[in-house]
Amino acid sequence: MVVGAPPGHAEGPPGPPGPIGSCGPVVDVTAPPYGRASGACARSPSRHTPDGPSTSSGEVRAVENPPVPLAPYARLLRLPGVLPLVLVAFVARIPHAMTGVVLTLHVVGPLGLGYARAGLVAAAMTVGVAIGSPWRGRRVDRLGLRRALLPSVVVESAVWLIAPRLGYEALLVAAVVAGVFLVPVFSVVRQSLAVLVPAEQQRTAYALDSVGTEMTFMLAPTVGVLVATQVSTAAALTLVGASTVLAGLLLMWFNPPTRSAGATAVPEPSGRRPRLITPGLLVVLAAASAAALILNGTDVGIVAALEGWDRESAVGWMIALWCAGSVVGGLVYGAQKRELHPLALVALLGAATLPAALAQTQLQLAVAVVVAGLPCAAALSAINASLVRMVPEHRRGEVMGWSGTANTVGAALGAPVVGAVIDGVGPGGGFAAAGGVGLLLAVLGLAVLAAVRRRSGGRAASAAVGGG
Repeated sequence: MVVGAPPGHAEGPPGPPGPIGSCGPVVDVTAPPYGRASGACARSPSRHTPDGPSTSSGEVRAVENPPVPLAPYARLLRLPGVLPLVLVAFVARIPHAMTGVVLTLHVVGPLGLGYARAGLVAAAMTVGVAIGSPWRGRRVDRLGLRRALLPSVVVESAVWLIAPRLGYEALLVAAVVAGVFLVPVFSVVRQSLAVLVPAEQQRTAYALDSVGTEMTFMLAPTVGVLVATQVSTAAALTLVGASTVLAGLLLMWFNPPTRSAGATAVPEPSGRRPRLITPGLLVVLAAASAAALILNGTDVGIVAALEGWDRESAVGWMIALWCAGSVVGGLVYGAQKRELHPLALVALLGAATLPAALAQTQLQLAVAVVVAGLPCAAALSAINASLVRMVPEHRRGEVMGWSGTANTVGAALGAPVVGAVIDGVGPGGGFAAAGGVGLLLAVLGLAVLAAVRRRSGGRAASAAVGGG
């Protein structure tokens, strides 16, 4: 369950997986935009309408008009360029999703060091991501996608080629470099969605984006673990490198638009740059950090609870259930017409995580993590949709970079905070800490936002009275 992509989950941590993607053959990506033609990408329990003389007109209409809950996604996927983008995104995010677990297995296995040392390598890469995300975003804004990605492809290929041969200290340095030059798949895809998708459909687009991310993080770590344990961690690290380079080359080949047609790159001004960070933007970035804290903390809580019950083998499918809840919640939220503030959804995410603290059995925890996952993709999609609307188009890459940094900060805080609570009071306390701290941060953010709005309204009223 990823917010962006540090090891374990947050941007960290989309293409259309599962049922949405399965109707690809029916989708005509050259069809007119939303509003000019009926949906062609239908999905029904019967899967396909039979061809030939026996097909009734009612069956044809069932294909042309998808069920109401899926209709927004059918319209979205028919927009030019959207379906290829989500498919490319799904493939390009695979290396992000497997890097953390592969690095951990390499440090603990061939290098013969403990999990604490492995955690430091993950932290080193996280630091690199936090430093590099805003810088890489500005490069995309100024230079365009292909020129901005080229250094990432070159550096990442070199880092992962030599990583299996490095000692621990050198691997720490390599992890920082890999983080700084990480291919910015998440931010590029979200920028492109803002260009390809009309404003009224962007909530649906970002919900699908978050759902795709969940699917990637359900599948890719399994592949990484399989290669690392059945072949070698050196082979797994090489796979990470090859797939990272492939992701960069794939994005360069597809070259999704990060600007509207006719827009040009804005040169770096010689004087002072216009202010990007505003109180409203800070509030949304705080929501991103709070969400990442909850998600990484829940990750730790799930592992600790199952280890305490001597059920470590169930970690994989328990996290898959958590992600499945997120997929369902994200699809439902994206199909709705009503939009909620990101902080409200993060507060709901925190509250939904709290019941897991009461789980006493594996079955109870399974139900609790499905509930905890329901608001996840919805919260992440709301954060991304808000960010792209709050800044000028030529600064979107930079602000998505800052979003990655905010995610990284929240993720970096979540694991140690929750881990300390678990050491003191047990796994139940870990879930309570993850959900409670995230809920508290979200409520405080909503209070700050309300105060800022009241102050702004008071100033406007005073100005109006003065002008009168």
